[in-house]
Amino acid sequence: MPSDLPRYTLRIPQILLDKIRYIAEENGRSANKEIELMIKQRIKDYEAQNGPITLSDS
Repeated sequence: MPSDLPRYTLRIPQILLDKIRYIAEENGRSANKEIELMIKQRIKDYEAQNGPITLSDS
């Protein structure tokens, strides 16, 4: 089933990808889901320090 989510190509060093895959496997999820959770946590931390990010509908 195709996803309606936008795609984004991420270029990172192989060693970082390998470590993310390791962490993902330890947590029983895909590397993609692990990266998504890392991004969500970073946004949560940022907003805790700086306030909510308000986006305008474009």
